[in-house]
Amino acid sequence: DLSHIQSLVRHIFGEQYELGMDYLQLLYLQPIQKLPILLLVSEERNTGKSTFLNFLKALFQNNVTFNTNEDFRSQFNSDWAGKLLIVVDEVLLNRREDSERLKNLSTTLSYKVEAKGKDRDEIAFFAKFVLCSNNEHLPVIIDAGETRYWVRKIDRLQSDDTDFLQKLKAEIPAFLHFLQHRKLSTEKESRMWFNPTLLHTEALQKIIRSNRNRLEIEMSELLLDIMVAMDVDSVSFCLNDLVVLLVHSQVKAEKHQVRKVVQECWKLTPAPNGLTYTTYQGNYNRSCHYEPIKRVGRFYTVTRKQLESL
Repeated sequence: DLSHIQSLVRHIFGEQYELGMDYLQLLYLQPIQKLPILLLVSEERNTGKSTFLNFLKALFQNNVTFNTNEDFRSQFNSDWAGKLLIVVDEVLLNRREDSERLKNLSTTLSYKVEAKGKDRDEIAFFAKFVLCSNNEHLPVIIDAGETRYWVRKIDRLQSDDTDFLQKLKAEIPAFLHFLQHRKLSTEKESRMWFNPTLLHTEALQKIIRSNRNRLEIEMSELLLDIMVAMDVDSVSFCLNDLVVLLVHSQVKAEKHQVRKVVQECWKLTPAPNGLTYTTYQGNYNRSCHYEPIKRVGRFYTVTRKQLESL
């Protein structure tokens, strides 16, 4: 009987239940396979996140270590570098260097271990990360296009069973037997096994959105505003047009900052040579506050669909 373990996996992984089972099966049967960073978020209490972590500890025992955010930042890592799973409850690694370190560790094959008073040693590194957070917006910095995170938003538990962990532990031998004979529902499609499109969730989008810089949000809002006011689905512009429009809506921005958002965040490329295009300028005498104007230049074009998908 695996009913308690199955209900826990279903609670944590929801509609991605089979992927969750694959994840546990790969941890058990292919321990050196790289896997995505599993990030469980919920602002609510009593969601079963900690129960899941304790279940992983019971399942893999000494191969699981609980870290704090400080352990993660510390240079001394000999106590966790050789583990299968590194678990951080209440993660808050919202500095850029933390997220870079986490990403690098999740894909590196070897790692330098350092203990107090000893020389550094290089070892094979195959630890996987499971992180929990009460912060749904920015527990770690995740950029658009990042494929190493599997983010799940966890709902509240309907019932509170104080003996639940004991019941889970009792089912572990049967569960391991089940995993040995289960057929994986996925095949290896990336260095972290899963095809990233399978793991994309609304919770991941939420973190990526929260991480966008203020100027990018202002630019996006401005262009969407123009599209609504002028009833169009795309807007063409040169960087200078946008700088002037931003000033018009009380946002001060340097041209190089605008260029960075347009080219790096939105991945837009300008027209190959100077052509005539229609853009918009602010005009408070009109009811819609904007008016079309024809100009010549190497312009960029952005669509409503692109902006709404950010």
